[in-house]
Amino acid sequence: MKDFLFLQLRDLPYFRAFLRAVESTYYQDLPLPAPVYDVGCGDGHFASLTFEQKIDVGLDPWHGPIREAKTHGAYKFLVEADAAYSPYPSNYFASGFSNSVLEHIPHIDAVLAETARVLKKGAPFYFCVPNTRYLSELSISRVLGKDYTEWFRKISRVSHADEPDVWQKRLKNAGFELVRWWHYFSPASMRVLEWGHYFGVPSVVARVLTGRWIIAPTKWNLWLTERYVKKYASPKPVENGTFTFYIAKKR
Repeated sequence: MKDFLFLQLRDLPYFRAFLRAVESTYYQDLPLPAPVYDVGCGDGHFASLTFEQKIDVGLDPWHGPIREAKTHGAYKFLVEADAAYSPYPSNYFASGFSNSVLEHIPHIDAVLAETARVLKKGAPFYFCVPNTRYLSELSISRVLGKDYTEWFRKISRVSHADEPDVWQKRLKNAGFELVRWWHYFSPASMRVLEWGHYFGVPSVVARVLTGRWIIAPTKWNLWLTERYVKKYASPKPVENGTFTFYIAKKR
């Protein structure tokens, strides 16, 4: 298996990289029959590192990320559109996924229903999202209280941080069957991610000035960061994990 942790760290601030590295590992053993539909492909970075094959279609509503996704070459086709209004016909895709995207979408029910429409019957749909502990396990909230929790939710643009029973109801209403789920990313890992938003400010400056998050993406430059976050980047499911990975299929 690829060294997903280093591959992510060389391109992204560590607080995003070590979470994405965990998620990349999950897809290695999951079937993705073509054509494959990526709901919320963003800049295409995740797909370019995670999958050996090109994904058939990546869809995203934002022009900037779609343009950047073209440079990664991870998709056969890229579509700039709202996932609630997919331009594809019913029963078109044989599988789909949405990696850490659905939590950001206010009109989630419409997006799930439209995703079900364009998938074939029995097609798998994989996605991962934060759950309630994403907010309840924040370290600074213990000092600053609910105001900080709400502020963190807003800066991370999370509209939905829910438990599996909530997602199961949404999926059922949209035309999916929930097959399996597991929690991952421990509360300790979540707090490392939380503080990474602040320690990652130099990466933001680098991005503005150079167009790159990491100026020197080499082992020698990143070895200390990699050594620190590695123990928090375990893909092993944990009962009180702050994120949840879901496997569903279209009914």
